[in-house]
Amino acid sequence: MSADKTGIAREFMDSIPQARALRLELLEVTDGAAVLRLPYDPEIVGDPETGVIHGGAVSTLMDSCCGTAVIAHPGNPGATATISLRIDYLRAAAPGQAVTARAECFHVTRSVAFVRATAHDDETGCPVAMATGTFTVEGRQ
Repeated sequence: MSADKTGIAREFMDSIPQARALRLELLEVTDGAAVLRLPYDPEIVGDPETGVIHGGAVSTLMDSCCGTAVIAHPGNPGATATISLRIDYLRAAAPGQAVTARAECFHVTRSVAFVRATAHDDETGCPVAMATGTFTVEGRQ
């Protein structure tokens, strides 16, 4: 992955106010893939009785991770925006644990990128959520 694409991916993440508010961390960027981490914070708990992170925070993590993977793909010369995103929640994230997502942009056409992602807490064998989505490809001639 070129330093330029890594820098662009970081700028992309920094430009999303909700990602900044949730303190999403960009852990890894390679050609067409990204890994982001959502740190646990009591401020984003959806159920105070259980301490489980709100699903909206996990949605933001998944969407941001997928978008970052598209930005990092060599077949996408420009920006991106979400066209569609399906997230399947498989279980609640364990209270007190960060959630880490990995997304892969597996196919790019002239105008659409196709992405899949998985999110895990410390129990890596059992995902918290899985996502598939389509994103715009901008700037291709």
